[in-house]
Amino acid sequence: MPAVLPHPRTGPQPEPGPPPAQGPHPATGPHLLTWERLTRVEDGERLHALLWRAGPGWRMVGSAVLGGGIAERAWVLNAQVSHGYRRTDPVRHLAALAREAGADGPGVGMMTAADVRAAGHARDGGAEALVTAGVSVRGWAAAPEEGDTGQAPPGTINIVAALPVPLGDAALVNAVMTATEAKVQALLDAGLDCSGTPTDAVCVAARTPRPGAGTQAFAGPRSLWGARLARAVHRAVLRALPASAG
Repeated sequence: MPAVLPHPRTGPQPEPGPPPAQGPHPATGPHLLTWERLTRVEDGERLHALLWRAGPGWRMVGSAVLGGGIAERAWVLNAQVSHGYRRTDPVRHLAALAREAGADGPGVGMMTAADVRAAGHARDGGAEALVTAGVSVRGWAAAPEEGDTGQAPPGTINIVAALPVPLGDAALVNAVMTATEAKVQALLDAGLDCSGTPTDAVCVAARTPRPGAGTQAFAGPRSLWGARLARAVHRAVLRALPASAG
């Protein structure tokens, strides 16, 4: 993994990323998710972030507060914030953190109160996933309580996944579904009685289609790339869950 980018306030903080996944479905091809670990100090608290400088040639789909939707994106930032986060301008906050890190062009920004240094990483057949997870506030999606229209707290299970092939729009949406299903499967396999936290976020990146070249039309869990994505996300979530979560 590359050395960390010098941060304008705290200087360089080199830390290695986690090792590639090992298992019955071997990783193939070059790494897609080569990320940097950044460190900053906010309000007297030392906080961390993960930055993937994807560069040009990527389309991303996701639910992140900054850069969500479907569009060409050049980077993904997963920033740790304090447990008592009270700012009401998360988009501006994330954009400022990305600028300070030197991220160029449009990108995706996520937040979490979890320690991103404990991220889980996995590869499967060329698909990759990087997950940060904090599950102290968790539950089932179909809960009886009314939803809240106010500012939500930072997401606690953040999934970033990448595929080395182009996906059509429908397949990108399908990939989000597949990643989410794999997340829930991992939570259940870990013995947790939940489908996630109220503010989980996901971002799936796929190569930008080239003129005259085909795109993958499907990314469901039984398609070739959907199956690889599901296995990578499943293992990454299990690796990211705190040991005390069960």
